[in-house]
Amino acid sequence: MYEDIKDQIVEVCHKMWTKGWVAANDGNVSVKVDEDRYLATRTGISKYEITRDHIGLIDGSFNVIEKPTEDWRPSSEIKMHMKCYQERPDVGAVVHAHPPVATGFACAHKPLDDYCMIETVITVGSVPLTPYGTPSTYEVPQAIEPYLPYHDVMLLTNHGALTVGADLTTAYYRMETLELQAQISLVARLLGGVKDIDMNNINRLIGMRDQYGVTGKHPGYKKYTKK
Repeated sequence: MYEDIKDQIVEVCHKMWTKGWVAANDGNVSVKVDEDRYLATRTGISKYEITRDHIGLIDGSFNVIEKPTEDWRPSSEIKMHMKCYQERPDVGAVVHAHPPVATGFACAHKPLDDYCMIETVITVGSVPLTPYGTPSTYEVPQAIEPYLPYHDVMLLTNHGALTVGADLTTAYYRMETLELQAQISLVARLLGGVKDIDMNNINRLIGMRDQYGVTGKHPGYKKYTKK
């Protein structure tokens, strides 16, 4: 079942590995395919090596509905994914990775709160830094919960990044946008500081989301401080 979506997940995983966003067994992807049914990548697999046979079907209580192999288990981060689906009915896919520059901001405990690049202002707005949570525990879903109503993109303290979207392509593109914004922000800071777009134009850009077909949540102007 769901072979086309499995192929999309495989493609995204391969792209993440090729771009250097994951190493070894890092990263995980899930997609909502029906009411209380989710395709998820397995634990302990390189995203370079992943195939359809590493993607299984689970429900929101972590019960395995369909497993491609006898020893298949979902990613250890599946609790974080399920929190996204529980809190956001509009979310259809979740991507977790460790893009190097964005993760550098997470390790420096710095949110990506710049409003300096037009495309990023329109698509994601400011990116908050969520509190520390030990991977595979309920600490991570608890850490992201206050931010989910306002953000589609988050930095996980000392960990990596999380993006959500109405579909897998949208969630993946948001991770691309995040890493590019992190690179641009880093260069701007090295050159003397980030210069935000003025408030009037920020509001104009946010108002263009419908025109460009941008779905999901936008925090408005510098709402990243919300706890």
